[in-house]
Amino acid sequence: MPEEITLAMMRESLYAAVVCDALDKLGYPNQSPRVPLPPLTTRGVLVGRCRTTLWAEMFHEDPRPYELELKAVDACQPDDVFVAAAGGSMHSGLWGELLTTAARNGGCVGAIVDGGVRDVAKIRSMDFPVFARGTCVYDSANRHRVIDLDVPVEIDRVRFAPGDLVVADEDGIVVVPREIEAEAVQAAWEKVHAENAVREAIANGMGAAEAFDRFGVL
Repeated sequence: MPEEITLAMMRESLYAAVVCDALDKLGYPNQSPRVPLPPLTTRGVLVGRCRTTLWAEMFHEDPRPYELELKAVDACQPDDVFVAAAGGSMHSGLWGELLTTAARNGGCVGAIVDGGVRDVAKIRSMDFPVFARGTCVYDSANRHRVIDLDVPVEIDRVRFAPGDLVVADEDGIVVVPREIEAEAVQAAWEKVHAENAVREAIANGMGAAEAFDRFGVL
């Protein structure tokens, strides 16, 4: 085990399912939303820390459109993942090209949107990971607004708190509470390397049951 497992090392070795398994063993079985939030712009693994926003639908003219969402985007720091908790609402495309550009300038490494997004082709050309419910062409002005930021939010009853570690890929999104991050990352790291040994043994002809008996990993 290395003395420190950095975010860069996690991006190289970890993935959502193995982190979810580690959390299961630590007694945290509800750390991944079960709603569809597929990657719309890139493939690979997104690893970072939650920068949270809470959104509400609107049906009237907003005197200060974008106020808090721009504040949240401008507050992004290196390794942040912008989390937009909008309750799955497809009332607008609340994340798009310009927010991506601004967030990325601050070091943000991806976005998780429990709602709609737009400008997908342009975001894809920037190689910026966005996970979302789907696409919607409507602008968010007078349709959605941020009502709070840097607070705990929920997506499908899974809590995302500011600064929590989040790991996302094609399999799903997993959030790791800060209080158990060290243990969870260590357990996931150990399982990844144990899986490598199992994979090699099975590839060389060992049966799955025998491999599980020997390594205790599946």
